[in-house]
Amino acid sequence: MSEYLAKLNPEQREAVETIDGPLLVLAGAGTGKTRVLTTRFAHILMSGKARPWEVLAVTFTNKAAREMRERIGAILGRPVEGLWLGTFHALCARMLRRHAALVGLNPSFTILDTDDQLRLLKQVMEVAGVDTKRWPPQGLMAQIQRWKDRGLTPARVTPAEDTDYAAGRAKALYEGYQQRLRDLNAADFGDLLLHVTEILRGHAEVLADYHRTFRYILVDEYQDTNLVQYLWLRLLAQRPDPQPQNICCVGDDDQSIYSWRGAEIENILRFEKDFRGAKIVRLEANYRSTRPILGAASGLIARNTGRLGKTLRPGRNDADGEKVRVVSLWDSEEEARMVGDRIETARRSGESLSECAILVRAGFQTRSFEERLIVLGLPYRVVGGLKFYERAEIRDAMAYLRILNQPADDLAFERIVNTPKRGLGESGLRLLHDLARVERIPLAAAAERIVEGDALKPKPRNAIRELMQGFARWRGVNEKEGHVVAAATMLEESGYTAMWQEAATVKKDPEAQGRLENLKELLRAMGEFQSLAGFLDHVALVMENDENAEGERVQVMTLHAAKGLEFDTVFLPGWEEGLFPSQRSLDEGGEKALEEERRLAYVGITRARKRAVISHAANRRIYGNWSSAIPSRFLDELPEDMVTREGASAMRMQRDVPSVFGAGGGLFARRPRVIEAGSWEVKERPAQVASFQRGDRVFHDKFGYGTVTAVDDDRLEIAFDKSDTKRVLDRFVKPADQA
Repeated sequence: MSEYLAKLNPEQREAVETIDGPLLVLAGAGTGKTRVLTTRFAHILMSGKARPWEVLAVTFTNKAAREMRERIGAILGRPVEGLWLGTFHALCARMLRRHAALVGLNPSFTILDTDDQLRLLKQVMEVAGVDTKRWPPQGLMAQIQRWKDRGLTPARVTPAEDTDYAAGRAKALYEGYQQRLRDLNAADFGDLLLHVTEILRGHAEVLADYHRTFRYILVDEYQDTNLVQYLWLRLLAQRPDPQPQNICCVGDDDQSIYSWRGAEIENILRFEKDFRGAKIVRLEANYRSTRPILGAASGLIARNTGRLGKTLRPGRNDADGEKVRVVSLWDSEEEARMVGDRIETARRSGESLSECAILVRAGFQTRSFEERLIVLGLPYRVVGGLKFYERAEIRDAMAYLRILNQPADDLAFERIVNTPKRGLGESGLRLLHDLARVERIPLAAAAERIVEGDALKPKPRNAIRELMQGFARWRGVNEKEGHVVAAATMLEESGYTAMWQEAATVKKDPEAQGRLENLKELLRAMGEFQSLAGFLDHVALVMENDENAEGERVQVMTLHAAKGLEFDTVFLPGWEEGLFPSQRSLDEGGEKALEEERRLAYVGITRARKRAVISHAANRRIYGNWSSAIPSRFLDELPEDMVTREGASAMRMQRDVPSVFGAGGGLFARRPRVIEAGSWEVKERPAQVASFQRGDRVFHDKFGYGTVTAVDDDRLEIAFDKSDTKRVLDRFVKPADQA
């Protein structure tokens, strides 16, 4: 037996040695998918079945392509040249340059980036007389890309596929956009696959040539393919009799979690129908996780009906380990403390911080965990995104809050005076700066003066006047109804929330909904403080003490970003109805969307090697008030023999609870929903052992000496000798006699 085959288990070896005919390798999490794919490629070459350039290998990322190339070279003992190995877009760009003339281009065509695409589409819309303010180009571009992802040229867009965007003119504008691309000898990323698919569809001689060239096709992550990728692969693989259909697709239907960006799980589910005589090999020996982790994940995913089916089993000799923990907590603050304390305990026992991961369903959830990690002095990294208070929408909102609290904050005013757009250009802003400098007054005061004259054009003058009147009104709301209500009112009335709502619904910005959720989380955070000034001080201190530590860090990321990664210890917080599964999936997607949410839960659990801790809170803060939360239905679906429940009982209950995550209305729209779900009694919040008590004298680096007047867990209310009473975290003060 060849040395490289001897390293494989029986299932993996079967997948490698089944060379001829269509093959689907269902590779469960941690079962050695990459090893099988690369070994199979090398085995084809070593067996003399094909030369390097006669194998087409498709990956989803350039990193995966590089890794495969390196591994193949290691097995063969030499670098391999001439491979058709790369991402869908890279391979199709290579093909399109060969046959560009067939779609009206020449081989030197330019591939446009996103900004150039939008500028070109805007030009097309303006020439057609479309109001781009009412119908933003971003919205139409999103629709065009959806059509391209489905393999639809303008001629193939049927009435059923059409949209009423731009008063029913979307299809015609799409056609005009494609013509302009041809005129400029250009293509966008969607065109790379679309054009090549059209060439293969319409030119039999080209397709036949590729059939002769590619004796074998290998595809990674097949469950993540969209429709045009599927069509391209099927055209290349489905050959007329008696030619063999030598296509091998590797994937996991249980890890198909990207429908929101066009992935079609049906592609992998219908593999046997698409390719006659197809064989399925299941890789079920998991070398990553313990038996309880695999049992919990398998029991959960078995509830899905739209799957081909497999059951993970331990492939390690040391597979026995602790059960998955399901922790029921009093509230979201307790949840953050629990996670932080367990990570601190793990660090003290010698575990690497980099092997601890917090995986959340939505980006806004990271805020409470970030703050807790900072309090504990544990360095962390937000993977695939910015830290909460560094995100653009949070910085914008904080700038509004700073002006509400302190009108003379020129840096904050300059950031938001034209956000959202108020028609104030560079010249108008220069006028404000000039007036402020000459009169030696803040920019906000200069704005109040300048709107009384005619130095600004009518549109920006009226908009700035409305903004300044708004700040005066919002300060009144702050005094009468509190800082949380004032902040929500300000974000609504200033047009800032509406800007992101429009981006989500009209421009189809995929990040906009997440930004709106982050703004909700900001308001939740404000509800933990007695005043706006106290909250702003807290954020400033958090940012000041959040040093960029080198070395090991706790990994914080969304479940989507965690796919393909693994850690010793994984925390999965927020398993509550409306959060996970998300309210949007429950309201808009039906059973199909619910099954994708369950696959996402399966992905989360299977990231853990040794320990998985799932948690939910009985109460979460909504719009400054506490509201009950229902445990996720997924918690009931975990096999009891694989989990340990902390604070749990078998009580069943039915509740009518308003959901924070409903759509429509204001920033905190709610809709009641009745659901029957498993719930557990939650232990009463344990008493916090405070390091300070009322009456203690303390010292703060910024505010000086003061006296503790109240203690709430790790938050202290301190009457400072030379400043107002403030709420600060106990980590930021020390006993006065130690100052």
